[in-house]
Amino acid sequence: MYIIVIGWLYITVLMAATETSITAGILSLVFYGLLPVGLFLWVFGTPSRRRAQIAAARRRLPEQSTEEVVCEVVREEDRANAKQDQ
Repeated sequence: MYIIVIGWLYITVLMAATETSITAGILSLVFYGLLPVGLFLWVFGTPSRRRAQIAAARRRLPEQSTEEVVCEVVREEDRANAKQDQ
């Protein structure tokens, strides 16, 4: 996965270097390079984030089976900002 990212960034850096102005080069790098790479890493990194979340739940709940741990992770709510809103 990372070889694709490295190759794409190499191409976009070269493409940005051939632009006629610095502004066009920076915009090319951002819109053709950084934003698509960020989206790519986020989408294809989802399975590893899910595995890490399940492993953390397994360490927290060692007596439960794998199915129960997965169900617990899926039902878990994200309450990261709940205290700020109340």
